[in-house]
Amino acid sequence: MTRAPIRWWAGPLDAEGLAWSSVTAARDATGELCRARGLTVEVGTRPALVASAFAAIEHLRVHGREAQGWAPLSGFFPTAEGWVRLHGNYPHHAAAITRATGAGTREELTDALAERTALEVEDDITAEHGIAVAVRTSEQWQAHPHGASTANEPWVLPEPGGERAPLSPDPAAPMAGVRVLDLTRVIAGPTCSQLLACLGADVLRIDPPGRPELLDQHLSNGMGKRSAELDLPADGEAVRALLPRADVVLVGYRPGSMARFGLDPGTLAAEHPHLVVASLSAWGESGPWAQRPGFDSIVQAATGIAVRCGDGERPGALPVQALDHSTGYVMAAEVLRHLARARAGIVRVSLLGAARTLLAAPAPADEPLEDLPAERVEVDSPHGHLGTTPPPLTLDGATIERPVSGYGAAMPEWVG
Repeated sequence: MTRAPIRWWAGPLDAEGLAWSSVTAARDATGELCRARGLTVEVGTRPALVASAFAAIEHLRVHGREAQGWAPLSGFFPTAEGWVRLHGNYPHHAAAITRATGAGTREELTDALAERTALEVEDDITAEHGIAVAVRTSEQWQAHPHGASTANEPWVLPEPGGERAPLSPDPAAPMAGVRVLDLTRVIAGPTCSQLLACLGADVLRIDPPGRPELLDQHLSNGMGKRSAELDLPADGEAVRALLPRADVVLVGYRPGSMARFGLDPGTLAAEHPHLVVASLSAWGESGPWAQRPGFDSIVQAATGIAVRCGDGERPGALPVQALDHSTGYVMAAEVLRHLARARAGIVRVSLLGAARTLLAAPAPADEPLEDLPAERVEVDSPHGHLGTTPPPLTLDGATIERPVSGYGAAMPEWVG
C-alpha cells in the first residue's frame, strides 16, 4: 500500500492510501492492456476523482433526489455488554433481524438488544441468516478463530491458469470486444464491473428476481452495463450458455453457494479454461466464517476498524466504504492484467483482506486535509436523469462515464 499524494479524509487510518493504491493498480493494469493491444492512450487518475468515486452513493442524485441512506435496522447498537453492528438494508436481512429479535422498528430493536450481549446478538441474528457482528478491537479479532486462521492470507490470491488467446489489436477502447459476466452485488463487485464496462467491455449483470438489487445501488455503479434478471434454480442453463463466449466471470456470492449451479470459480475454470474468473468474498474463502455473508461496514466492525474510528465511547466508521471500493478496483486490476498477458485463471479477493491491509499500514501523515471538489457528471438512465460520479480513471485526460441502463431490462445474451 502506498501513500496518496495528499490527504483528504480525516481519521486515524490511511484510507486515502488504500484508495489510491487500488485505483493506481487499476490505472497501471489498464495501461498495460492498452500497450498489449497497440492502443496509444494515456491512462490517468487524480485525487479528486478517487475521493468522489469512493463516495459514489453519497454523490448520487436521481432527478435531484439524494440516494436512500441506511435502513432503520442498520447501524451500531449498544447491548448489555458491548456494541453490535447490523445490516438490514436489504428486505430479507431486515426480516432476519426481526425474526431474531422480535423488533420491527429501530426503537424496538434498541430496547431488545439492550437485554442481550453483543455476542448473543451476533449468534442469534446469524442463526436467522441475518447480518450482525459484535464490535471487536483489533486484538480481539486477531484472537478470534476466523481472524487467527486467516491472519496470513493476502488481499489478492491468484491461481494461475493456462494461456488464453490474446485480445484483438487496435481496439476502439481498452476493453472493446471483451465479454464480462457479472454475478456480483452491492458495491465491490459492481464497482469492478462498472470500470470494465466504462473501459469498453460488454458487461452483463445477472440478478435474482426474488432478491433484486436496491435501485439506488444499481444507479450508483451501473454505468455501461446491461442488467438482466434470472432465477438460477430455474434458468441456470441460460446463464451457463453464456460461458463459452465469455472472457471474464465475476463471482461475488458466498463461497460455495454457486457450486450447485456449476458457477463456482473452480468449476468455471475447469470447464471453461479460457476464462479469467474473479472471486469476491467478505471473509475470505477459508476459515470458520468463510461461508458467511458480509458487507464493508460489518467487516469494519468485526476487525477493529470501527473501534479505531470511534471516540472511545461509541464505535465509528471510515469516511467512505473504502474496503468495498478498493477491493473492487484491485479486482478490476487483476482482470485487466490477466487479459493484457493473455492468461486465464482464478483471482480471489476479499473485504477482509482489504481490512487487514489497512490496519497493517502506517498511520496517515499529520498534514492538513485538502478540500477536494466533487467530480460529478450527468448521465441518462431509464430511471431518471442522474447526477453521479465517474469511475476514477481518465483516458487522454477525459473521464469515462457511460449511461446507466434499466435494471433487469436486458436479455441474457451477448451483444454481437
